[in-house]
Amino acid sequence: METLTEQQYRPLILKKYTTVLKSCRNLITNQDIRQIRQAFEIALKNEVDASTLNYQEIIRILDITLIITQEIGLGRTSIICAMLHRTVEKEILTLQQIQEMFGDKVTQIIKGLKDISHIYATQKIVDSENFRKLLLSFAEDIRVQLIFLAEKLYALRQAGRLSATEQKQLAKETSYIYIPFAHRLGLYNIKSEMEDTALRYSNSKIYQEIEQKLKESKTAREAYIAEFIAPITEELDRKKIKYKMKYRTKTIASILNKMRKSQVEFEEIYDIFAVRFIIDSTGENEKPDCWRVYSIVTDKYTPNPQRLRDWISVPKSNGYESLQTTVLGPQNRWVEVQIRTERMDEIAEKGFAAHWKYKGGSSDSIIENWLNELRDILESNKENAIDLLDDMKINLQDKEVHVFTPKGDLITLQAGATLLDFAYAIHTNIGSKCAGGIVNNRIESLKYILKNGDQISVITAANQQPKADWLNFTVTSKARNKIRQFLNEEINHQADIGKETLMRRLKNWKIEYNDEVIRKLMQHYKYKFALDFYHGIATGKHEPSEIKEILTQTEEKTIPATPHKDIKVVHPKKIDEDVLLIDKNVDNVEYKFARCCNPVYGDDIIGFVSIGEGIKVHRRLCKNAQELMRRYPYRIVKTQWTNDGATSYQTVLNITGKDEPGIITKITEMIGKDPHATLRAISVNSAEGLFDGNLTVLIDNTDHLAQLISRLKHVAGVIKVNRHDSMLE
Repeated sequence: METLTEQQYRPLILKKYTTVLKSCRNLITNQDIRQIRQAFEIALKNEVDASTLNYQEIIRILDITLIITQEIGLGRTSIICAMLHRTVEKEILTLQQIQEMFGDKVTQIIKGLKDISHIYATQKIVDSENFRKLLLSFAEDIRVQLIFLAEKLYALRQAGRLSATEQKQLAKETSYIYIPFAHRLGLYNIKSEMEDTALRYSNSKIYQEIEQKLKESKTAREAYIAEFIAPITEELDRKKIKYKMKYRTKTIASILNKMRKSQVEFEEIYDIFAVRFIIDSTGENEKPDCWRVYSIVTDKYTPNPQRLRDWISVPKSNGYESLQTTVLGPQNRWVEVQIRTERMDEIAEKGFAAHWKYKGGSSDSIIENWLNELRDILESNKENAIDLLDDMKINLQDKEVHVFTPKGDLITLQAGATLLDFAYAIHTNIGSKCAGGIVNNRIESLKYILKNGDQISVITAANQQPKADWLNFTVTSKARNKIRQFLNEEINHQADIGKETLMRRLKNWKIEYNDEVIRKLMQHYKYKFALDFYHGIATGKHEPSEIKEILTQTEEKTIPATPHKDIKVVHPKKIDEDVLLIDKNVDNVEYKFARCCNPVYGDDIIGFVSIGEGIKVHRRLCKNAQELMRRYPYRIVKTQWTNDGATSYQTVLNITGKDEPGIITKITEMIGKDPHATLRAISVNSAEGLFDGNLTVLIDNTDHLAQLISRLKHVAGVIKVNRHDSMLE
């Protein structure tokens, strides 16, 4: 934007502000307009001073607000948030003040936008764990995402003033994050513009070549379109069908993708444009009217039966509805034709924001389901940030699979869904009892990946119940949540049985059941929760005779907590506080390594002063350590390693692989070849051709641990190996 004088800025700001109000007047009330005016006055007051730079900031805010209203179709709440969130970022206003003036929803959205700004201020999104935090900011309210996209679209439109390096970085972020989100939300126009802008800055030479060829062929293209539509419009007029006709040239990015996919030159692509007929129809007449127009088009030109897409009967999950076909036009050229109503066209252009409007202002269940799925991914995913980013890019591409029940009912699931996902989609009880299915008259397993058009009948078994490994091959949020819910309920049920068993045994032994008895047993078996202890009894992990021996010992043996060989408390001269040091010497310090996270030499650690058990050493990022630091900061002891000493450290590894003959032997032999590693225990469960197990090993330090994990991953048949602990990562 060129630099203007203050006298030039003021009328420009007023004009843009007036345009904002006009652009959304049909969506909001007079009270809404008063609140928008209040928000704008606050932004104006806090941004404008003697510097014209702040005038430019007001222009930026208004331009983003225009994108929100004109191109996305959002209303009062989003406008207020777009106007004020920079004011909150600069700490001119607090979230508490925002809440008092505008309410909870505005506060929640502004907080999400503030979190995003903080993420961007710290590190590159594409290359860091911050991507997960970015998604978490999105997962609460979809308007956070929409306002964020509006800001990024504005940034792309202003990218000409950036350096070449900054342009390429912005193009990279756009391709990875913003385009998939815009697509998933049905924002076709924004997605298309972002695709072209990203290509312009990431590969300007190719972009300019295609752009020039489009300009050179524009006149011939428009003449051909006029020839193509003439007989169709004549028939539509004759039948008194009200319509509008548009045509659009495909984006440069989509043309390039088609050239690469088909291995052809620009001149060999004939469907460079699409013709759109927008019908004036509402309610129950929409679908038959669209098919009437389809019939007229296909009467004039021969359709390609392989290219018919009926998104009216089965809308896309982003709300997109349209009839699409490809017909053979004059000069034997294929032409794409889209047929839709005014309502469908607005939803196609503005995505879910328009969908909400036609739904009467309430959020759509499809997007709510998608947000729930997003939250599940964020809560359960343990991969690194780049893997998560790639997974999200794939998941957001709106790929779906449409299958049928034996009665012919249509079920739509996300691409990659399995027969088990289908069973849960029918009913939770059917999913929980699913033992397989008949797909197109063939028996298939639970893991069968669904294909479009499959007709599926689920086979159930009375003795079937959900298993932990089912989570490995289900993708829908409903299936995964119900499986987790059952597993948790099963643990609780087993714990109740274990508790009853223990109480009955204690009564037979004439030992009173009380808290002191339970604490003694939990301390002996090193349980953190009584629920886990009772579950251990129910599953036969603890023999009754052993429990009786523990409780009936006539003389309580006092076993002092033996300090590890390399711990010491010292008073460093340059540090004001005591620091617990890992050292070969002993200074009468009782301590234990926490079993929840099993610290290993090289980990970042802290000490917690427990009651009766000395100091518990945790990894700093352990979930339990985080909670202890929050609740009992005064009992936290700074802890450091001083050397690796001459000892080994116990840790547990989770390992998953193919259930093949000899696979466990390969794993144990590989560990046995390491002179510094000792296998202490192994437990394995197998089902559906896979095994999942835990390896308890002694190792020297974190470097040694990383090497061991790397070698295990290279054992033939092993799929995944990771450290088992309570880390937040």
